[in-house]
Order: sequence, then C-alpha cells, then structure tokens
Amino acid sequence: MMELMGVGVDLLALFTGFGLLIGILFGFFGMGGSFLVTPALLVMGYEPNVAVGSGLAFVFGTSVIATLKHRDLGQVDYKLGILMIAGTTAGIEVGKLGLEYLQHIGLAGTVVSVAYVFLLGGIGMFVTREALKGGGGGGVDHDADGEIDGDDIPDIAKKIQSYRVPPMMKLRGGVRVSLWLILVVAFATGLLSGFLGVGGGFIRMPALFYLIGVPVPVAVGTDLFEIVFSGGLGSFLYAQSGAVDLSIVVPLLAGSALGARLGAAATSLVNEDDIKVYFGVMLLLGAIAVAVREIGGVLQMPILDTVSLIIILGAALLVSGAVVYSAIYELRKEGSESTSAAPAGD
Repeated sequence: MMELMGVGVDLLALFTGFGLLIGILFGFFGMGGSFLVTPALLVMGYEPNVAVGSGLAFVFGTSVIATLKHRDLGQVDYKLGILMIAGTTAGIEVGKLGLEYLQHIGLAGTVVSVAYVFLLGGIGMFVTREALKGGGGGGVDHDADGEIDGDDIPDIAKKIQSYRVPPMMKLRGGVRVSLWLILVVAFATGLLSGFLGVGGGFIRMPALFYLIGVPVPVAVGTDLFEIVFSGGLGSFLYAQSGAVDLSIVVPLLAGSALGARLGAAATSLVNEDDIKVYFGVMLLLGAIAVAVREIGGVLQMPILDTVSLIIILGAALLVSGAVVYSAIYELRKEGSESTSAAPAGD
C-alpha cells in the first residue's frame, strides 16, 4: 500500500474529499467545520486532543481562504467582526468557567451533549421554519453596500435596532444598531461557544442575521473573519502541545481550498431563503448525529458511533451537493435569461 506523509493514499484521498465537502459548507454558511471534523476524527480512533487540535487548525486554514473570497465579494464587515471578537472572547472565558465547574461535579459530558443537541436542533428548526415561511422573493439583496429593504429585516432584529442606546453603529447594508447590543449578542454567543467547546459559527451566523439584522451573505463573511482569529488562537495553543497532526490537516486543507472558494462564490448566486433552509437542515442532521452518538455511549453500543459518523458525512454530502446544484442552476438561469434578452440577429 502506497503511503504519503506516513498515511495510506486511500486515507489521504478520504481526507481530501471530506475537506472539499466541508470547504463548500464553510464558505457558504460561515460555519466552522469543527463540528463535522472533530467527531469524524474521534470515531476514526484519534485521541480527543488530536481530533480537537487538528480540527481547529483545519478550521483556521479554511476560514482564511473563505474570508478572502468573501472580502472580494464585499461581504465582510470588519468593524462588526472586531466588536464581535471582543464580546465573544469575554463570553468564551465565562463559558469555560461554567464548563470547568460542571466537570468538577462530574456532569460536564451529559449536560454539554444534551445542550448541544437541543441548541443545534432548536436553531436548525427555527431557521428552517423562518426560511420556509419567508416572503418567497429573492431575499435580501446580495449587494452588501446597498441599503436593506425594511421588509427583509427579521422582526426580532427590528426590535433590537429600535433600542437607540448610544453610541450607534452603522453597519454594512445600511443597518444602524447600538454598540452595546452588538457586544451583548457577541458575549451571549461566546458564552455558549465556551460552554459547549465549539467554534460557535452555527450560533453566530443566525445571531448576526436574526438579532443584529445584517444581510445573510455579510453575516457569513463576517462570521468567517471572526473564525480566523478564534481558530488561529485555538490551533496555536493545541500545536504548542503537539496535538495538531499535519497528516490530517494538510489533505483536509487541500480539499477545502477549492471547496471554500466554491461555497463563498455560491452565496452571491443562491437565494437567501435557500441558504437558510440548507443551514437549518445541516444543523438538524448535526443534532441527530450527536444524539445518536450519546445514546450509543449510554447504551454502550459502539456501532451507534459509526451510525453517527455516517449521518454527519451524509449531511455534509447532501447539503454541499444541494449548494453546488443551486449555484449551477442559478448560473444557467442567468445565462439563458441574458441569451434570450440579447437582440436577435445583428
């Protein structure tokens, strides 16, 4: 059997393909791939610290690639991103204290898993329901510098924006919101990330849209900008203790380098309501996978770990396939529209 970097070629091909799938999801949703990569590595038998450390290093690399693509599309609000980083960092520290207390009394594993399932499932159901009952129009305009139509802003975000607590900030898309409210949302999402030990992209991206009211493509790009910092810091700390395995990270990044650019480009093509439906489905399947893994632990049935991994891989394949299909469909529709609009003959 041929080997590269001490790893079988078949395993390298698997990691590269997995990286491509997650890269598409990452670029499209601004959601860290760690909640897909880490469980997959754990089921494959890697040590927990290596699974987490390598997952973070992969997330860092992919978020840099995807952020650059979103920047080219004008979908990154740096001012909002830096404020979110400040609030999130404080939240993560407090969340970690809560987690350490639960570890001390021996309840951490159960509480975190149950909270994770409910949070993933709850956000997934909420986002899917909101998208399905959406106006059915094209969603928010993808031009990040244009003013947003008031009808496209979620009601919760309108309510939050109505609290005019100075200083007020003007964000991409003409959104005006209080600095303090941005910091409160950032702190709350950081608190959950620190408590659950996850990157928090699946919490932050909906929070930026539903609570602060920025357009979905900008929420995705800004969330990715933030993950560059959190993923970079996390992977640096794990690398210092030797927990980043380059034979995992390099092939994953090779695949995701292409995937992240495809996913990011797709956000400017695909209807916003479709983005939200795909996001919701992804989270619901993630919740089911985590629940199956936990039930397997309680019943001492290792086979359920494998079932959980199959659900995760199936979800990644299904949703990334849907994203690519939607993007190609929109491109072909635009192409045929421009052809039919062109004057016949010369």
